[in-house]
Amino acid sequence: MTAYWLAKAGARVTIIERFPKLRTAGQNIDIRTAGVTVMRKIPGMEAAVRAKTTRMEGISFVSNSGRPFGTIKATGNPDQQSLVSEYEIFRGDLAQILFDLTMDNGNIKYIFGEQIVSMQQSEKDDGPITIEFANGTPTSEYDLLVACDGATSRTRAMGLGCGVRDHIHPTNCWAAYFSIKQDLLKGDTIAKGFSAPGGRFTGVGPGPSATNKVTMMCINPRANRDATLPFREAMKQGDETLEKFVARHYAGAGWKVDEILQGMMETEDFYATEIVQVKLPSLYKGRFALVGDAGYAPGFTGTGTTLAITGAYILAGEMSKHGSDVAAGLSGYEQRMRPIIDDMQKQPPIMGAFVAPQTAWGIWLRNNIFAVVAWTGILEFLQRFFASAFASSNKYGLPEYEWVA
Repeated sequence: MTAYWLAKAGARVTIIERFPKLRTAGQNIDIRTAGVTVMRKIPGMEAAVRAKTTRMEGISFVSNSGRPFGTIKATGNPDQQSLVSEYEIFRGDLAQILFDLTMDNGNIKYIFGEQIVSMQQSEKDDGPITIEFANGTPTSEYDLLVACDGATSRTRAMGLGCGVRDHIHPTNCWAAYFSIKQDLLKGDTIAKGFSAPGGRFTGVGPGPSATNKVTMMCINPRANRDATLPFREAMKQGDETLEKFVARHYAGAGWKVDEILQGMMETEDFYATEIVQVKLPSLYKGRFALVGDAGYAPGFTGTGTTLAITGAYILAGEMSKHGSDVAAGLSGYEQRMRPIIDDMQKQPPIMGAFVAPQTAWGIWLRNNIFAVVAWTGILEFLQRFFASAFASSNKYGLPEYEWVA
């Protein structure tokens, strides 16, 4: 997305991807609020996203026996979405759409199987930035380097001269995502969410070709700042160790969780991550800038994809607006994005308790309150005030820019 808009601003863009080919796996994500506005500015993108949206029509919270307590469905209005988005799409499908939009652009070049090992800027930060690569790409100078490599960005650490975990604010939450071959929903397009004591949430949604997509999210009490340490230690040892860690943590949780864990041990697309927020004092340093989770991961607010899409548009727009004055363009990016970031990083205080209560009593209370709220029909009214993820698509009043290409 960043490359698309920078090319529209007249830049020649090189995309560095450390994997040998485009990654087309991943969990479901959604596009909301300002992200919808930006998407609609790209010819054909909204139609392409709609053609690839997941089959999920809603989500129900269920008991240990599988009895649903209530269902949340999409509003039917893409400009005022609920917890269930009108633009729910698998990460890999969105990546393919963006790749298709840019692959034939003469101003965009992809280099797969490569990564940055060092960067150097002039002392005055007003000249080109020199990039050295790991796998044979010649050392080169660029007018701007943009890090888009996630919350634990190593490029951020190099560009800002800090540690990988500097500027990371834990949410005491981690999640695992994977597909299972069996269809536990039996063709139902309503996803199922189940909570077990200890903040253990399991979500199962419809996947392609009679498979299911699974999210296992563990939310720990805020006071326990070391709660995710065992998860991070397992993550350092690779997916096999991490799968075993998740299996031990969720074993015997109830409902269909043991079946899901068996499917997890056989899956080919397991992915797990700590869910964090990234908060930086500045979104750039010299000729180095950050977009998306690398610069402002929002935690579990549901706005990560939207922030990345919006940030890409505003960065390129401000660069186009200020022409050859890179410093002014980056300053404009900071000023435009900061209020949006601050709003979208706000975490509703009861989000953790709602998704994954810590005790059996808390789960019982949540389920029964949810049942009443869903039955009365006021849920659709309340959730639009629950978080910025459910705000109107025109809330942020994004600027219009003039483009070169």
